[in-house]
Amino acid sequence: MASDQKINELLNRGTVEVIVREDLEQKLKSGKKLKVKLGIDPSGSDLHIGHMVVIRKLKEFQDLGHEIILLFGNFTGQIGDPTDKKETRKAKTQEELEKNAEKYLEQVKPVLDIDKIQVRWNADWLKDLNFSDIIKLSSNFTVAQMLERDMFQERIKKDQPISMHEFFYPLMQGYDSVALEADIELGGTDQTFNILAGRTLQKAYGQPPQNVITVPLLEGTDGVIKMGKSEDNYIGVAESPTQMFGKTMSIPDELIIKYFELATNVELDEIEKIKKDMADGANPRDFKMRLASEIISIYHNSEAAEKAQLEFINIFKNQGIPDEIETLDLKKNNINILDLLCEAKMVDSKGDARRMIQGGGVKLDGEKIEDINQSLDLSDKPQLLQVGKRKFKYIKKSA
Repeated sequence: MASDQKINELLNRGTVEVIVREDLEQKLKSGKKLKVKLGIDPSGSDLHIGHMVVIRKLKEFQDLGHEIILLFGNFTGQIGDPTDKKETRKAKTQEELEKNAEKYLEQVKPVLDIDKIQVRWNADWLKDLNFSDIIKLSSNFTVAQMLERDMFQERIKKDQPISMHEFFYPLMQGYDSVALEADIELGGTDQTFNILAGRTLQKAYGQPPQNVITVPLLEGTDGVIKMGKSEDNYIGVAESPTQMFGKTMSIPDELIIKYFELATNVELDEIEKIKKDMADGANPRDFKMRLASEIISIYHNSEAAEKAQLEFINIFKNQGIPDEIETLDLKKNNINILDLLCEAKMVDSKGDARRMIQGGGVKLDGEKIEDINQSLDLSDKPQLLQVGKRKFKYIKKSA
């Protein structure tokens, strides 16, 4: 049976809403093994530490001995959860989603013991629903209820379209909870509507309604909008220690405490002390260094964190370059700068390469490159290519 302290931390650290708190507290104190569900549409192939906020909460339940269900939306991912953006999410094929899910499983290993979880796929039951089943599901909700969803309200204000199929997404996610007979569902605050749909449908199908825990959305390194790869403000869990350290050091000072609470294993008492020390005038930079090391230690190890810190100090405080830089050998004499940046894997795309050049973020041997059409003559002597403040690679023509 979990201690009161463990239960208190589970329900309070890094949570926004607990539904229904008193009921869930009693279940946790009873010692009953609960089915804890987290649903993920694997629409991309890389996780960032914003995704890991809810995964880390799932880990707390795993540590207490509960049954963990990681549900991948290989059906719902083909539809796409509605967003507050102008266009609906682009659909993925089932094959793409399942490949991404396998990558996700690898990336959550530093946090979850994946040998002790259930991995489920919602196509196993959603693909078999017929039109009569869909009508039955739909009858539990009104159009007015659907339109109450925040993202739909934003679309209405902006005179942006809402497709009929987007109303069905909460029904499908809710039905997942029925199929799994979930006791608890976790999710970000952007999933509250969908998770509550699960409670409604469980009641309609004669099941006890699941309890709900929602967690905050973590702002990205820009400190403005939620972390996301498309926003280029993310810290990827599969990134190198050097990249993770540099990106963490770039976050606004006001996010330090939130990152400590949501993205590290540092005890709450110690986080409170850090908060007090900062309020008393301590240098935030020192705490960011600690934060970066804590994050890297989770996804790599403490040795990698120490090395990344020393490298950061060398680059940013001593105006140096990393001690170890990879060399890329190319079997060509001449190459366009955009192609080079892509081939060197220093950017995500040619569009990203153009933006970096136009923003003055690309240098070759210390000289800024300003022409996106520039072609480079390669030689046997390595030339130092730099992208932004943290990416370095030697480029040379192979012998």
